Amino acid sequence: MSKLPSFAAFGNDLYTGKRSYNFVGKAKLWFIIAAAAVLLSIAIPVAKGGFNLGIEFRGGSEFTVSNVSNTDVSGGEKAVAEVAGTADPKVTNIAPGTMRIQTEKLSDDQTIEVKESLADTYGVSQDEVTSTFIGPTWGSDVSRQALVGLVVFVALAAVLMALYFRTWKMSVAAVVGLLVVMVVTAGVYALSGFEVTPSAIIGFLTVLSYSLYDTVVVFDKVRENTKDLDKRTKRTFAEEVNLAVNQTLVRSINTSVVAVLPVASILFIGALLLGAGTLKDLSLALFVGIILGTVATIYIAAPLYAWLRRNEPDIRKQAKRVAERRASEAKGSTAVSA
Repeated sequence: MSKLPSFAAFGNDLYTGKRSYNFVGKAKLWFIIAAAAVLLSIAIPVAKGGFNLGIEFRGGSEFTVSNVSNTDVSGGEKAVAEVAGTADPKVTNIAPGTMRIQTEKLSDDQTIEVKESLADTYGVSQDEVTSTFIGPTWGSDVSRQALVGLVVFVALAAVLMALYFRTWKMSVAAVVGLLVVMVVTAGVYALSGFEVTPSAIIGFLTVLSYSLYDTVVVFDKVRENTKDLDKRTKRTFAEEVNLAVNQTLVRSINTSVVAVLPVASILFIGALLLGAGTLKDLSLALFVGIILGTVATIYIAAPLYAWLRRNEPDIRKQAKRVAERRASEAKGSTAVSA
């Protein structure tokens, strides 16, 4: 029975070119899939009437009940409904023995009554029930600052990458891949129905740097492979780009796995199994974004860079020389066999 090759041998085969996956050659297919995913990600929140904004963005009253023995959410909903039936409460078990109840804005009298009702419902003293009012202005400020931060980050990243790699086309390819990651991550977030909180925004901004890091690693190898391209006749420019993606594939997978495992443990074990509700928003954004960041580099950024440069005169001349050499070798091989 043949022994399966080890992951190290697999990586070595990819690096030497003995084994290769045609990422760049199927660029149009990846672009179509990416465009469909982006359109679907935009359609999801539109169909659902927008994102599920947290109280920090829509404003309202929030109550936290500590030292709870019964974490049944229906008790909190009933306690609020008895005082303010139209308050539309959202009750969450955010940690062991701790409940969070979020409602629409309540009056001072309603806040006091809800606090008393929650204390009676969960069998705790009123000192263990805290109340806070959050105005929507704070959420608007956070949204505006996050948007400004996103625009500034993308602009600076585009300029710095153009200077570092000495070509604006690498910068454009990296930014397009980054935007695909952000839009699709937002679409998955909207589909999940998780609340958009400041933690989620932090998660989205963190994904930006991770996605860009993976792209820079791959593009560094692309630059190395395409250096002095005019003197090379073994591979075309697109093939050199594809080789670079294959050579860094194992590194990309390892980096992604190492980054996503702790996030996955937070999301699936901490948030879903143990009920740590405060971690869901951050961990979901990171989990989806890290995976998509790696995928976008391989299937979007690198193929797009090769596609942007395909019609450059130097690239076409080099491809012609490669074709001529291969044709010459094929003729020689045919002559020998004859």
